[in-house]
Amino acid sequence: MQYGGWVYIMTNRRNGTLYVGVTSRMAARAWEHRTGAVPGFTKKYGLKLLVYAEPHDRIEAAIHREKAIKNWTRARKVRLIESANPDWKDLYDQIL
Repeated sequence: MQYGGWVYIMTNRRNGTLYVGVTSRMAARAWEHRTGAVPGFTKKYGLKLLVYAEPHDRIEAAIHREKAIKNWTRARKVRLIESANPDWKDLYDQIL
């Protein structure tokens, strides 16, 4: 059985620290980041704003895309965010 996935970007503020991740449970994963429920990079740097979320039909496709984005320059990641979310609004409520 195949499941979909999401590639997402979290930050602490506009043009702040960026974290690129992948998950099959977008709402739950965003909540974990927002509340600091899981120790790690996003908790350490206070990355609580979901500024980019890209759905995929297959988790394998999402993983492949995440790896590609992680290799991009910061400027290219910022352009990706701003192409979909120019005001860097928190998208958490939209993905619930």
